[in-house]
Amino acid sequence: MSRTTPHSRASRLATAGIAATTATLLAVALSPAAHADPRPTRAGAVENAASALVAHAAALGLTSAQDTEVRDVIVDNDGTQHVRYDRTYRQLPLLGGDFVVHLASDGDYRGADRATRKAISLATVTPSVSAPRAADLASNALRAAHPGTTLKKVTAKPQLVVDALHGTPQLAWRTNAVALDSLGNPVARTVLTNARTGAQIDAWDTIETVTGDGQSLYSGTVALESTASGSTFQLTDPTRGNTYTGDAANQTDLCIFGICIIRAPSTVFTDTDNHWGTGATSDRASAAVDAQYGTNETWDYYKNVHGRNGIGNDGKGSYNRVHYGNSYNNAFWDDSCFCMTYGDGDGTTFGPLVALDVAGHEMTHGVTSKTAALTYSGESGGLNEATSDILGTMVEWYANNSADQGDYLIGEKIVRPGFGKATLRFMDKPSRDGNSADSWSSSVGNLDVHYSSGVANHFAYLLAEGSGAKTINGVSYDSPTSNGSTVTGIGRDKVGTIWYRALTVYMTSSTKYAGARTATLNAARDLYGASSAEYGAVAAAWSAVNVN
Repeated sequence: MSRTTPHSRASRLATAGIAATTATLLAVALSPAAHADPRPTRAGAVENAASALVAHAAALGLTSAQDTEVRDVIVDNDGTQHVRYDRTYRQLPLLGGDFVVHLASDGDYRGADRATRKAISLATVTPSVSAPRAADLASNALRAAHPGTTLKKVTAKPQLVVDALHGTPQLAWRTNAVALDSLGNPVARTVLTNARTGAQIDAWDTIETVTGDGQSLYSGTVALESTASGSTFQLTDPTRGNTYTGDAANQTDLCIFGICIIRAPSTVFTDTDNHWGTGATSDRASAAVDAQYGTNETWDYYKNVHGRNGIGNDGKGSYNRVHYGNSYNNAFWDDSCFCMTYGDGDGTTFGPLVALDVAGHEMTHGVTSKTAALTYSGESGGLNEATSDILGTMVEWYANNSADQGDYLIGEKIVRPGFGKATLRFMDKPSRDGNSADSWSSSVGNLDVHYSSGVANHFAYLLAEGSGAKTINGVSYDSPTSNGSTVTGIGRDKVGTIWYRALTVYMTSSTKYAGARTATLNAARDLYGASSAEYGAVAAAWSAVNVN
């Protein structure tokens, strides 16, 4: 997936200008109005972090060959600042180069969390493997990932990068390969290739899967904001960044060299009486009601619970496309269009994939991409998927909809009868789906990310509800522990708060399960104190899934 991430400013590490920068910062510090507001602004946090980068360059592993760019800024209520950076090496993107600088309320440097502590030094950034060869290798890898399927319009676009995520830092091609399957639906894979030898380093799917009022398919009759346009209404919500839902007319995107040059149409839905849908699939607006409602609840959850103003924390709304492709058994978030896309399902395995927890899950991928940007492979990929399951589940509980009550099941509404199981994933005991891991082992990182996510999903359930058998909202759960312990839950609201802070403040692109334990403990310490019951419960829940 091509990601376009807006940055507030670029911060370059260079010896020239350090004295001027220091003088400027000193002048600001001595200004009578410098500390008038006890809580620093975003711009102030960035300036403080820029000063810290100069003062602590060696400790942060920064050299004159590297540049840094701000990705995200969080300022706590007490003025503590957290500034997240991406890095380049000799003007090439540095995978695993991201880090978070932590500053006290007065701007003093407290430390940093880094995706890698490896020294970055390459003899050359000239590749031996050509870009066309890298494109061919990635295209072949995409075909190999879809055996028995004839892919059409296969294209690939390589980008030269420095990879610090997989062993010794190395020059690599990161290639986004895209194609259409036999039904005309999109498939995509990112392939990381050693630029000196042509060996594949890693590969992962880059369409992240789950797989007025309106009458929805799954959530009953719901309230919807719309926009009047002459004698009609548009399904556009001006109260949530002008988020809208459009009809893709069962078409798909046209992508060349990894860039979608023609997107499936997203003609905004209109209505004459501001009453949308009938609750039946025969009315194309019914799925649009679910999609818009899911966007609304996800927006409100992040804003009202976590203070986040939209997926990108910039007040801008995303948009939805429903009725995408032909019998498309998928829903996905795409950073490049900042949009959510839903297929109608094949009617046998899945119905339309517009359920509330699916919306929360997929749009949380957007939040992750704007914050920790967890790499979508290995243990980091499992944590990426688990983040969407955990916070998507919190969206469902937050909505408090009697037609789709909160639960710890993923995608239960979209699964058709006769599929063989009632839901896609079970958080209380992930192995109930036949594939997911209940607890950590050294082989977890080799699983598909939708299955390695089970470790964190199980942790989150145990932390929220505790171990053992219980019935919640009419659903029976029985959650075991790998160490035979009894875990007492602290409630789902605290779990969501702890996980969100860990994601946005402490996790990085390379975080694995051990790092997730540290990140969530740090978050619990910040929120409740190191001696709190919540802190102890986080530790106990991780130990119960063998993350110690």
